[in-house]
Amino acid sequence: MPPRGSKARREEIVRLARSTGLASVEELSSQFGVTASTIRRDLSLLTEQGLIARTYGGAMALSQQSESSLRQRAQQGFEAKHAIARWAARQVQPGETILLDAGTTVGAMGSYLGHIPGLTVVVAGLTALEALADADDVRVECIGGTLRHLSQGFVGPLAEATIERLTFDRAFLGADAVSAEFGICEAAMEQTRLKELMMARAEHIYVLAHAEKLGRRPFHAWAPIPPGATLVTDIQATDEQVASFAPVSVQVVRALDRTTDAAGTG
Repeated sequence: MPPRGSKARREEIVRLARSTGLASVEELSSQFGVTASTIRRDLSLLTEQGLIARTYGGAMALSQQSESSLRQRAQQGFEAKHAIARWAARQVQPGETILLDAGTTVGAMGSYLGHIPGLTVVVAGLTALEALADADDVRVECIGGTLRHLSQGFVGPLAEATIERLTFDRAFLGADAVSAEFGICEAAMEQTRLKELMMARAEHIYVLAHAEKLGRRPFHAWAPIPPGATLVTDIQATDEQVASFAPVSVQVVRALDRTTDAAGTG
């Protein structure tokens, strides 16, 4: 028997989604004996709560996992993240204007940039901002906007308006996951919209993601990676993972650990 009450129905929708991954409005309407409009309201509320992700055409796809907080992610893959951050920081030249996205891997770059003369860094999240707080010789600009507490990054119309009025020599972007087929995966479309604007305004684009993020699809919001961009990952990335990006003309660099001063390129 279908659960009674809106709260119980929504809980069951989430449970079903985690087991099946995809359901249509019509299927849920029939299963729970309510109108399609009621189901759409349920889906809208669950989307706002971060429990599901919607697809186009009235169908809905449910995330197989919830978005973890930035603090939860901070110690995950620590060595790999800093290997990536060090390699990325070495690409920055004196006098450039660069963009640092939100996220722990990109944020880690901040501690490696203080020695670069004439540098301007535009930050899109609190992690990079904190890392650069004591870098007196670096000009730091913050894009502002609405703070997403889980990612500690800024999003929304104010953030987008700032990005649209700037250009960057290099943009360094984070990701919840990266796919050769779909691009950068994030938990919310407002995040992927902002990343698309960032990539459009940068001369050189770098996506920073450790190997565990490659080929995964934890959410259903995507930002395509343009040809010519560079994906920076770590040495745990397999040849198969690296090779998947060749057909879309994305270069892949496998950053080595702290005992070396080079990077492996795939």
